[in-house]
Amino acid sequence: MKGRTGGELRPEWVAQLTGGKAYPGVRAAHDLHWDSRQVGPGVAFFALPGSKAHGRDFAHEALAKGAPFVVTDQGHPGAVQVRHPERALLVLGRALRDRFGGTVVAVGGSSGKTTTKECLAQGLGWPAPEGNLNNAPGLARFFLHLGEAPGCVVELGIDRPLEMAELTYLARPNLGVLTALGAEHLEGLGSLENVIREESWLLWASPVRLASAQAAEQLRIPGLKTYGIGEGDFQARDLELALDSSQFRYGELRVRLPYPGLGAVLGALAALAVAEVLGQPLGETAERLAWLKLPPGRMQQLELGGIRFLNDAYNANPLSLKAGLEFLQTQRGRKWLVLGQMAELGEEAPRYHLEAAHWAAQVSPHRVFIGPFARAQAAEVGGVALETLEEAIQFLQQNVQPGDLVYLKASRSVGLERLLELWPREGA
Repeated sequence: MKGRTGGELRPEWVAQLTGGKAYPGVRAAHDLHWDSRQVGPGVAFFALPGSKAHGRDFAHEALAKGAPFVVTDQGHPGAVQVRHPERALLVLGRALRDRFGGTVVAVGGSSGKTTTKECLAQGLGWPAPEGNLNNAPGLARFFLHLGEAPGCVVELGIDRPLEMAELTYLARPNLGVLTALGAEHLEGLGSLENVIREESWLLWASPVRLASAQAAEQLRIPGLKTYGIGEGDFQARDLELALDSSQFRYGELRVRLPYPGLGAVLGALAALAVAEVLGQPLGETAERLAWLKLPPGRMQQLELGGIRFLNDAYNANPLSLKAGLEFLQTQRGRKWLVLGQMAELGEEAPRYHLEAAHWAAQVSPHRVFIGPFARAQAAEVGGVALETLEEAIQFLQQNVQPGDLVYLKASRSVGLERLLELWPREGA
């Protein structure tokens, strides 16, 4: 690739590709980043506009820290000047992706994206971005460092109109997987109808299309194959859900997962469906899924002082909360539901939180609501309304008993997982 050798980026090539101008003092880079705090020698800095600040304000700081060049809308030594750095990043990411000769599987949806991405990547044995780097900068960096492989798996996350169009342009997926459709990021997307339209663009942009049965019910897309528990073209049957594992039958295979919950089951089912579509050995995929490792905060189990915690607090929206509660209904014993705010639901937030309270009321009488909607939720269905995590810890310590199950669910911004960090350890 002219201008790039392995993970090397030459500023002259970046300028030519993006219609920009390379100023004196630029040097080749071996990495790129959009956060000036992560920039150092050899790392090119993309000065992108942000919600609170513009990256151009940190361009000279990045150069002082050793950045070989910065991509910015301003001209100065060490810069590759472009009109719109965010668009230049899309063009660069697409060029890097086009140099990859393998199959690109892209995952989108309102819930379960990262779990499904991990199931696909680990089940197929293909590389994928770490964590939930699902935006344009993260994808461009991933493709920069992607070596030879039969395929890769990427996650596409959106929170505004037209973002899925941008991400599918960059990633150019060969196969698109849509996990589920529901209320998400309504502050940016506006309505459920907009969510469905924007998320479904992944399938329209993909030559091969796969969606959960739940998502497919809301779509009219030709050539769409579906997967689901007891429904769809690819089915999980004879489901067994335990607190430490899940099992189901896929055709003649018995598939075991080291995680509880419907999210892991649907993610593994998507991986098996993709493996079958691509002609990959299903037995090998199932064997890899038996050793699945998910990032923290996704149905993560922990026992403290004889109390079982289920940390599902990496993120939350109505769809993922409902899935978690449906799993809890299958479990025996006394269950405590600790539910924090679901963020970015816009004007519909009060309604969705009251709806969530009614779902919780069907699962357990032991309900702890935290956050701005807590009082309304507790008044609606009963339960305890608290304002802080410290109050929640104190209340739970006074009421939870060994053998109880405590379920934690909230949006990432709440930081509900800190309850586990603050929970007293034995002997402390």
